[in-house]
Amino acid sequence: MKPPLTTREERLALFQQWFSDTIPHSRALGIRIVDARRGFAAMRLEWRPELVGNPETGVLAGGPLTALLDGCCGMAVATMLKAPKPFATLDLRIDYVKPATPGQAVIAEAECYRVTHSVAFTRAFAHHGDAKDPIAAATGTFMLNTKGEVTQAQTIGTETRT
Repeated sequence: MKPPLTTREERLALFQQWFSDTIPHSRALGIRIVDARRGFAAMRLEWRPELVGNPETGVLAGGPLTALLDGCCGMAVATMLKAPKPFATLDLRIDYVKPATPGQAVIAEAECYRVTHSVAFTRAFAHHGDAKDPIAAATGTFMLNTKGEVTQAQTIGTETRT
């Protein structure tokens, strides 16, 4: 049995593998893990021309921002689980406050603030570095104990979890 993850770098590498490198959509978007700790997750999406929704303005499309916020909220939920188990987005509401600035990366920060037997509750913000100046705000609920298998991503490194 491997020892539990002890450093921040080990923890971030594991979550990068789980949520960005193994999930094809996250990998295609190039989502990077910024932080992961109990009840909290942060991810980064770099601006790229192929993610732009309107070529005239250079503003990111809503789809990549939605995927970023959904993934970040899901990762916050995963930090609260004692063992890997299937869960799914039940509801995700996003309020787009302003357009993302062309050429700038977007950071998402999510908090999982309540977990019941069957539902986890999250809130998140997307911003350019200041959470008090959001691009978008989100709330999400996730159904726990869904039918299905634990995904390959959820099994990576489980022998290191306590």
